[in-house]
Amino acid sequence: MLKSMTGFGRAAKEIDGYVISVELKSVNHRYFEFNCRLPRQYGFAEEKLKSYINSKVSRGKVDCYLGIEALNSDNAEVAVNHTLASAYVKALGEISEKYSLKPDYGTVAVAKFPDVLVVKKAEEDEEKLWSYIREVADEAIERFVSMREVEGAKMKADVESRAAYILDCVKFIEERSPQTVKEYNDKLIARVHELIGDVSLDEARIIQEVAIYADKVAVAEETVRLRSHIEQLFTFLQSEEPIGRKMDFLVQEMNRESNTIGSKAGDVSIARKVVDIKAEIEKIREQIQNIE
Repeated sequence: MLKSMTGFGRAAKEIDGYVISVELKSVNHRYFEFNCRLPRQYGFAEEKLKSYINSKVSRGKVDCYLGIEALNSDNAEVAVNHTLASAYVKALGEISEKYSLKPDYGTVAVAKFPDVLVVKKAEEDEEKLWSYIREVADEAIERFVSMREVEGAKMKADVESRAAYILDCVKFIEERSPQTVKEYNDKLIARVHELIGDVSLDEARIIQEVAIYADKVAVAEETVRLRSHIEQLFTFLQSEEPIGRKMDFLVQEMNRESNTIGSKAGDVSIARKVVDIKAEIEKIREQIQNIE
């Protein structure tokens, strides 16, 4: 199913004494780029999350926010760094003595100095905790991917509509192009009669001129290739695989063929259809910039 590279998904759950939340946001990007914000003590989960999410998402810039709160306070122990506390008390005493200040500092004041109180947590089973994180991540990813699929369905409908219109334009050009050659032939004969009157015409010369013109404005090869590219585009839109890069290349080829047709256009109505085709190709190109 076609997916957009724009998505959002969030999940939170209490599991075995932990409150875990995972939030995912993404925007379009040429490749897969992953940024993660998480508590420092759970840094081990970053690479695991990156690898796990990349197995579900192939393209896009993904921002991940992982929150973990341990509810069980029995796992934590607050220790005093007595060496550092003594040094602070000594330094404060020296300040009081030197500047004749009242030593009014107390336990709370000393405890507030950096690293005097150290919170020690019992070692946590990383594999077990990762299984909890992954469980929550699965829910977030499911919502995240679902949103990308909804957006992708809208984009698919839009691209299909524009591609169908381009096919209509191609059909018009295919039908109109031979008519322009006949019209050129009739105009050429009329012009010659206008210049030389009723003198017999050199039919061979007329045929040669018309043949040169027909070759100059012939776009059959280009319309066949353009039609083929559009049919391939419809095929890609039905694919279950990521197709953004393939479609990007295909649109470049479609644009190339339309430019060639435009340069050969010897008729105003064909030129107008080429302008329409190029406008629709550009709109398709804008859409596929956000297709995974």
